[in-house]
Amino acid sequence: MSEATRDRILRTLLIATGLIFIGGIASLMRLWPAGFAWTPAQGEYELMFVGVYATLGIFLLAASRAPEQHQSLILFTAWSSLVHGLIMAGQAMVDASERMHLVGDVPALVLIGAALLIVAPRRAVPAGGRRV
Repeated sequence: MSEATRDRILRTLLIATGLIFIGGIASLMRLWPAGFAWTPAQGEYELMFVGVYATLGIFLLAASRAPEQHQSLILFTAWSSLVHGLIMAGQAMVDASERMHLVGDVPALVLIGAALLIVAPRRAVPAGGRRV
């Protein structure tokens, strides 16, 4: 894949993920609670969760303007999404009442994490061998 194509896909992915994190998570928790909200409902937890992800979404939108300058944020989003999804998958496997997460937020988080890792900006390695 060319660098121009990778950059265009990354920018689109950052914008889409940012918008989903800002408004989509809260909406999905209301529209499909079995796949996106834990039971029993915990309003305080949900508000904290939505607040953290909305904040991350704002930063992802800002990073979409110059992804090469925000590699750490992009990698944090990718790896934390993968870890979050895998932990949730394990919890859903243990708790039968949470199994719908295996077709809801678990694949969504794994998909976001994997997609960001695939198109994350590559830093140039200078002649000295140290990354800049």
